[in-house]
Amino acid sequence: MYTLLIGNKNYSSWSLRPWLALHAFAIPFNEERFVFDTAEFAAEIQSRKRSPNGRVPCLIDGDTVIWDSLAIVEYLDDLHSGLWPAAVAARAHARSACAEMHSGFQALRHWMPMNVRRSYPIATPRADVQQDIDRIQMLWGEARERFGARGPFLYGEFSLADCYYAPVAFRFTTYGVKLNAVSSAYVSAMLAHPSMQQWAADARAETEIVDHEEPEYLYEKNAP
Repeated sequence: MYTLLIGNKNYSSWSLRPWLALHAFAIPFNEERFVFDTAEFAAEIQSRKRSPNGRVPCLIDGDTVIWDSLAIVEYLDDLHSGLWPAAVAARAHARSACAEMHSGFQALRHWMPMNVRRSYPIATPRADVQQDIDRIQMLWGEARERFGARGPFLYGEFSLADCYYAPVAFRFTTYGVKLNAVSSAYVSAMLAHPSMQQWAADARAETEIVDHEEPEYLYEKNAP
């Protein structure tokens, strides 16, 4: 059985992605959670004892260790199949969307870090953040229009692309981002997904607070 090493569910957007892939597609796995900024996290993760790059998530499958979220979900699709959209064009679009999320949207990531527990509405996002928001909505709209006829998710049926944009659904909710109708409906569908609800419940049950992951650190203590 797989073992998935993750961080705090309230904060760790990268951990959410492969966790959601495993949970939503009913792939059996063991979860090991490590709390950020603790001695255990330093000893087990940052030391590279359990994770080759000193970060989470990390998937362990016997002697095989995969330490990047995109590599993890690709590995899962190799072994289980059907996690990406079935049609070639939809699958290519979904992979492009995930690659863009994996390497882009730096302003959104920095200024709207995932924090499932909190509500911290931002009336007017920074210009660079709004640019990321606009691009994401454009991407979502294109996916829904071209490939979304068979369901409420980006490519109709739930896929790895939804796993990759799941943290964005939480972010948009936390920070009260104003969305168009298509994006709003998609976020609602994501938040209603049973696996997303399970993650959210687990995140809200956590008691640890990591100060530098809280919005006040960015907007009140560390604002430019």
